Amino acid sequence: MLNISKIRKDFPILSTEINGHKLIYFDNAASSQKPVQVIEAIKRFYLEEYANVHRGVHTLSQKASELYDEAREVVGKFIGAKSNEVVFVKNTSEAINLVAYTWGLRNLDEGDEVLITLMEHHSNITPWVTLSNFKRFKVKFSSIKPDGTLDYEDLEKKISNKTKIVAMVHMSNVTGTINDVKRIIKLAHDHGALVLVDGAQSVPHMPVNVKNLQCDFLAFSGHKMLGPTGIGVLYVSEKILESIEPTISGGGTIRNVKWDAKENTCTIDWTPTPQKLEAGTPNIAGAIGLAEAVKYLEKIGMKNVRKHEEELTRYTLKRFEELEKTVIYGPLSPENRGGIITFNIGKLNPHQVALILDQYGIAVRSGFHCAEPLHHMLGASKGTVRASYYIYNSIEEVDRMVEIIKKIEEIA
Repeated sequence: MLNISKIRKDFPILSTEINGHKLIYFDNAASSQKPVQVIEAIKRFYLEEYANVHRGVHTLSQKASELYDEAREVVGKFIGAKSNEVVFVKNTSEAINLVAYTWGLRNLDEGDEVLITLMEHHSNITPWVTLSNFKRFKVKFSSIKPDGTLDYEDLEKKISNKTKIVAMVHMSNVTGTINDVKRIIKLAHDHGALVLVDGAQSVPHMPVNVKNLQCDFLAFSGHKMLGPTGIGVLYVSEKILESIEPTISGGGTIRNVKWDAKENTCTIDWTPTPQKLEAGTPNIAGAIGLAEAVKYLEKIGMKNVRKHEEELTRYTLKRFEELEKTVIYGPLSPENRGGIITFNIGKLNPHQVALILDQYGIAVRSGFHCAEPLHHMLGASKGTVRASYYIYNSIEEVDRMVEIIKKIEEIA
């Protein structure tokens, strides 16, 4: 088990009070808190090491470039990728859009199909639907079962030789369902399709290795895994990355722009990957902060992170059996879900429940969690309340939440 009391000392915000109560932060699926190590790394960069990267020969620029390139290597090793397969972006949403509007724009046409699931975050629905409106390919949706798990038989029926890419979530941000993406990747590859994995919820909470999964793309965000906001990662397998041309170009993406005076035209020679997909000055401090977050998680061990959250989930599911008016969504086995507990209390609006919990210092999320189609499939048309865990959460905090929910049930 993790040494929670020791870990919590690295997160000063957890000692603060909210509405007269000690903060219980259960909104980690939206964004995690930051340890002092990450905050200090960013602070040190701005105070002592700041300069633009890959632009200058002076000492500070060389140092900043070294730190930025090192961050790419650290993140690459964390997911089992080569450093040149790691593209820095703002977040998971931008990463998915980057796949749609670089690879998808040039490779999807009328008659082609994109297969996604009904448990996707809006960020993995809207880019494909929007692009399909003018490229005229078809977006197909694989269904889910009443317990919030993926209907693999339905997915197998809907995939075909017309399918060019399967884009799917690794772990649902609503039900916590962990999908067997390795099984789906093999199925997709057997049909000649690529696979994009949305790892926004999985990469921060469990071991993820792209070479083991054999996925073609993997997207995730830094702010959900102890890192700063404004930095995310798109993994692109080397063979695909070489063939992709930028949709957004500019400084940093170009090796040479050659002007032909006779023809009055320009030809472009792109920089080596992955920089050709990182137009303009990058989020240098963000990348450095993310690398520090990765080092922090590696010190704990991702298997230990997963085990801790599995125990918290198992305990929560057991405690929720005591509740009379509370409904839980998603699989009831902690082995098949991440540290996410999504629920509703009687006929109360999810936002009402979240506001009451907030009065006791308990921070949870309420609403559709950017996954409205999934909520309608689950019969939760008004949304849900979501408590999501991380490395600094404890059994005692779960007990406190259950205690307050019992009080809420009295008025539900």
